[in-house]
Amino acid sequence: MYNQLAKHYDSLVKDDDATQAYVDFTKKYAKGKNMLELACGSGEISLALAKTGYQLVATDLSNQMLDEARKKDVEGLVDYAYMNMYDMSQAGIYDTVICYCDSMNYIDEQHIASVLKQVYDHLEDDGIFLFDMHALDRLDEFKEEFYEAGKVDDTDFIWSIISDENRLLHNFVFYEKDGSTQYEHHEQWVFNPNQITSILTELGFQVEIYTDFVQPGIQEGEKYFYVCRKEVIA
Repeated sequence: MYNQLAKHYDSLVKDDDATQAYVDFTKKYAKGKNMLELACGSGEISLALAKTGYQLVATDLSNQMLDEARKKDVEGLVDYAYMNMYDMSQAGIYDTVICYCDSMNYIDEQHIASVLKQVYDHLEDDGIFLFDMHALDRLDEFKEEFYEAGKVDDTDFIWSIISDENRLLHNFVFYEKDGSTQYEHHEQWVFNPNQITSILTELGFQVEIYTDFVQPGIQEGEKYFYVCRKEVIA
């Protein structure tokens, strides 16, 4: 995933207002300045946070996305590294871990508890884990297929999204200028927030949930935002 999409990603979805909202959310709840970012993508949020003083290790499963992120970081403010969230053994211990833009939804049902446990293990006592996930409303939103066709970076594309039980299925087709056709398929799992909260509390997190950044609790919306504090064990 994000092999062909990487070079077009910002042109398709970049949103300066959303980036600032993520920065504001992080600054409100993060602890300390030593931060690990999971699934950093093209590095928009990473670089914005680094410019405010955070010391980031920004990781991603896609080397192509990491390349796009590094191109922007001309001052070398962020330490970028390849890492699969299914195996965080290379990571250190951090004050705060973040994972944004529904990246946690790429974790499947069999591995979600394990990934959350690894995050817990890589946080300082009283450390903070901040992440978002698709709201359950997204499954209803995409019962009827979303379809977009147009041109991005002078390249014709098609993007479709449809829900299938508890998943969102994304399909991208890019008709490149060299005459090739590039296809990518993405699957995201949409979780009940009560299930996620149960896993987190069993691990030892104190959990608060917001909908769409600022609405307290589980409400109608696009994303749930989790603020998780690792409890200090006496």
